[in-house]
Amino acid sequence: MNIIVAGGDGFCGWPTALYLSKQGHDVSILDNEVRRKIDDELHSNSVTPISSLEERVDKWKELTGKEIRTYIGDLNHYDFLREVLKKEQPDAFVHFAEQRSAPYSMIDREHAVYTQTNNVVGNLNVLYGIREIVPDCHLIKLGTMGEYGTPNIPIEEGFIEIEHKGRKDVLPYPKQPGSFYHLSKVHDSHNIMFACKIWGIRATDLNQGIVYGLETDETKMDPLLTNRLDYDDVYGTALNRFIIQSTIGHDLTVYGQGGQTRGFLNIKDTVRCIEIAAENPADKGEFRVFNQFTEEFSVLDLAKLVQKVAKEEGFGTDIAHLENPRVELEDHFFQAENTKLKDLGLEPHLLTEDVVRDILKAVVDHKDRVIKENVLPQVSWT
Repeated sequence: MNIIVAGGDGFCGWPTALYLSKQGHDVSILDNEVRRKIDDELHSNSVTPISSLEERVDKWKELTGKEIRTYIGDLNHYDFLREVLKKEQPDAFVHFAEQRSAPYSMIDREHAVYTQTNNVVGNLNVLYGIREIVPDCHLIKLGTMGEYGTPNIPIEEGFIEIEHKGRKDVLPYPKQPGSFYHLSKVHDSHNIMFACKIWGIRATDLNQGIVYGLETDETKMDPLLTNRLDYDDVYGTALNRFIIQSTIGHDLTVYGQGGQTRGFLNIKDTVRCIEIAAENPADKGEFRVFNQFTEEFSVLDLAKLVQKVAKEEGFGTDIAHLENPRVELEDHFFQAENTKLKDLGLEPHLLTEDVVRDILKAVVDHKDRVIKENVLPQVSWT
């Protein structure tokens, strides 16, 4: 299968491209490398040193004999995207290529506008490109569980049956996004659903939970293939951020009470979910939604787990409850369905103490790269 991985230089995209290539698919990466530039903007970095995209794909070919073609450019430049689609004629288009940080979108007006313009317009270009160039291509779009918010009823996979005043219908599940980033994903979902309806595009919207972990079997093959690992308040996700804080002797920074509960999954499951979606494509004209997570945890539960493992490894650390910079419920009901990917063959890598220990040991060698002033939250929703 010919597969384009847009955003293939990023935290989820890079290991996905390698995994799909190893599985025998013909893979190309489309990326504008903006995530590397944002590191410079934020005066931050990846804990793990990451090689250039060119060095990465060259090493992959040296180790495996498999070529991953690269196209450096922006989805917001439609002429560029059209030429890539014409050349590759993909069977599937995996779309990771969006600004993925809620805090980044909340820095100020300019960052909110950038996030929504980049994400929504880029996604619209992909929809038009598929319609014009490769109408049978399957769009596999990375959404987010954050589209749903934290409703006081169970979260279904994309759609919910409603009975109202004696009539029934199956409607898109209500969305209560918590940032301008999450709002951009909601707009994407609406645009994709509409495009499927009017043009007959086939699409899978993967509402992904919070991803933790660092390496996959493929990224561990050589240091040049290592994945990035973020720890700062803008791009660092909860579990990874806590693990890195524990290795530098910093308190684990829990926002508010820590009762915020979310869906989580291992990076190894992210790459497998993409493969499952690609090998089981949506029907023509179908817009389907999979909730892509494997377990639910509160932020405080994760902090306590990391604290326990870190102490066993000789890193004593405390849990600090900080004033929450976000506007969100800290004590709430959370129950979400996640059966569709499991029904298609996903066998989850569940979070255990050993998994946390493996991630911790992997980052210890690079803890001197941590810029400590970036650990504390600096972006406020209000």
